[in-house]
Amino acid sequence: MSRVAAIRATAARVESLMTPRRALQALIAIAAMLPVAGGLWEIAHGASGAVSQAAPGDGWTDNHRRYLGGLLLAIGLAYWSAVPGIEHKTGRLRLLAALVAIGGLARLVGLALGDPPTGAVAAALVMELMAAPLVCVWQARLATRQDLSGIAKPAPHLRHIGP
Repeated sequence: MSRVAAIRATAARVESLMTPRRALQALIAIAAMLPVAGGLWEIAHGASGAVSQAAPGDGWTDNHRRYLGGLLLAIGLAYWSAVPGIEHKTGRLRLLAALVAIGGLARLVGLALGDPPTGAVAAALVMELMAAPLVCVWQARLATRQDLSGIAKPAPHLRHIGP
C-alpha cells in the first residue's frame, strides 16, 4: 500500500468515527467544561476569588457571586445533559443558546457603560454571542437531517414491497 493510500485509509477511518453528530457531541461536552468549572469556582470563592476584590464584610457581593456561579454551573450541566441523543434536543439547546446570548448582551452593555475590555471579556463574548448560537444552528441541521433520513425508509414490515 502506498503512503498516500495509507493516509487516505486512515483519514477514512477517522471520518467514519467522527460523524457530524459525534463532533457536535464532543464539542458540547468539552465546551460545557467552561461554565461548569467557572460556576464551581464562583461557588467556592465568591467575590474573594475575583480580580476586583469586594469590600471587606460585603456579604451581598459574595452571596450574589455564588448565586450567579450556581446559574453558570446549571447551564454547563444542562449542556452536558443534551449530549446523549443530541439530535432530539433542539428545544433544550435553543433555550440554552438564548440564555447564554442574553448574558452576552448584558456583558456587552457593561462594556458600553465603561467596564474594562479585557481579553477574558472578549473571549466570553465570542462564546456567548457566536459559539452558542452556532452550536444551536449546527444541532438544528443535524436534527433536520435525522428527521429527513427516516422519511424515505419503508417500515420494516413493508420492506418486501418495492422496486
